[in-house]
Amino acid sequence: MARFGKLPVELPNQVQVELEGRAVRVIGPKGFLIRNLPEGIGVQKKEGSLVIIAKNEDKKSKMLRGTIRSHLINMITGVSKGWQKELELVGAGYRAEVRGRDLVLTVGFSHPVVIKAPEKVSFSVEKNIIKVEGIDRDVVSQVAAKIRQIRKPEPYKGKGIRYKDEIIRKKPGKAAAKMEGGA
Repeated sequence: MARFGKLPVELPNQVQVELEGRAVRVIGPKGFLIRNLPEGIGVQKKEGSLVIIAKNEDKKSKMLRGTIRSHLINMITGVSKGWQKELELVGAGYRAEVRGRDLVLTVGFSHPVVIKAPEKVSFSVEKNIIKVEGIDRDVVSQVAAKIRQIRKPEPYKGKGIRYKDEIIRKKPGKAAAKMEGGA
């Protein structure tokens, strides 16, 4: 089993951490995030870094220590640099636009689909690329997954909404299957 949970988490100069009971508050130039720690896990500040402590030495506490370390790293990155997911619209007539804080998608349905931006998340659209940006990695990823779910890429032509670097494995279709089988 890896022991990444024991490694300290380095704090950049512009990021501050406040410990309030079982809550950890990370403050940076882009905003702040709060996460409650599970029972049996503690955090200590030591010389520009955070150390995650398992109060009990049972298996569950050791596993949670690594998970909480990863969450803290994601929170620190979010408040200092931010998180971004890019989605690509593929298909004739598929469009996206931003109205206020909402994202409006025209993706082959009889009506446009409106997605309301959660707090601390913003949308931007350039041609056929949708950018979801925010400071909380979990929320940004969840919103991007929700957008992709509206019109998943189909396996024959690849039309739909996909992540920018996603590779869609295409199926050959009926005509190609007929040719391969022979008559």
